[in-house]
Amino acid sequence: MHIDLPEKRYYKIGEVAKAFNVNTSLIRFWEKEFDIIKPKKNAKGNRLFTQEDIKNFKLIFNLVKERGFTLEGAKQKLKKNPASTFDKHEIITRLEAVKAELVKIKNQL
Repeated sequence: MHIDLPEKRYYKIGEVAKAFNVNTSLIRFWEKEFDIIKPKKNAKGNRLFTQEDIKNFKLIFNLVKERGFTLEGAKQKLKKNPASTFDKHEIITRLEAVKAELVKIKNQL
C-alpha cells in the first residue's frame, strides 16, 4: 500500500486518516490499542504524528486490514518478532514503490 503524504515533521490526525482512507476514530483507537504509536500533543491536545508513527500505522494497517489479523493477533505478532515484521514490511513497501515506478515508465513508452 502506497501512502501519499508530503515530507514533513508532524502530521495531523486528519491527514493520517485521509492517507490511509479510514476514519479519525480508527486512528485514535489504534493509538490506544498499540503501544508503538505515541503521538505528540500540542497545547490544545491535538495529536501530532511523526514519520515513525506513520511507519507503525503502515505496519498495523498491513497486518489488520490487508492480511486479516485480529487486533490481538497483530499485537502478538509485533511483540513476538518486531524487527522481522518491520523489515519484511519495509521490503514489501519498497518493492511496491519500484513496481509503481516501472508501471509509470511503461505507460509513458
